[in-house]
Amino acid sequence: MKIRNGGPESVPDILALLDGAVTWLASQGRTGQWGDQSFSGTPARVELVTKYASAPFLIRLAVDDEGRTVGSCVLSEERGQYIPAVDERELYIRNLVTDRSRKGAGIGAALIADALDEARRRGIGLVRVDCYAGADRKLVGQYRALGFTETESFEVEQPGGVWHGQVLEIRL
Repeated sequence: MKIRNGGPESVPDILALLDGAVTWLASQGRTGQWGDQSFSGTPARVELVTKYASAPFLIRLAVDDEGRTVGSCVLSEERGQYIPAVDERELYIRNLVTDRSRKGAGIGAALIADALDEARRRGIGLVRVDCYAGADRKLVGQYRALGFTETESFEVEQPGGVWHGQVLEIRL
């Protein structure tokens, strides 16, 4: 597996990974994170992923030996709109998704290690991410296993209920 930069040409691959993740989560009855509708079939989601392909975002792709995209990580020095601000420069992981058929292959861990390297290259000492914290908090546990520490929790009002989120960080 190699990690390289992505761009506008990567949007279909990222949407396919996100669609696969939604299908995988929904098959387990875990629709609280991203619902049960595909990213590629939802115009607002397509617009968001397309936005990630331009400044100030950096797309990093995990690519297998056959050249297939098996993971994606979107980085920015700007946090998302619902995330509490910090008083220092940070690198924010805006989106991380991996091919669910390769679960356990270390793709997510490799993308996180790459994000930490990018922060070091930029001279940034703080990397933050947010994730879904509802239901069983499995995703929070996965980030903790990768070395992140929980900080603030937050809630976002959405049609149909409240989305529970958790901010986590790694200090370099």
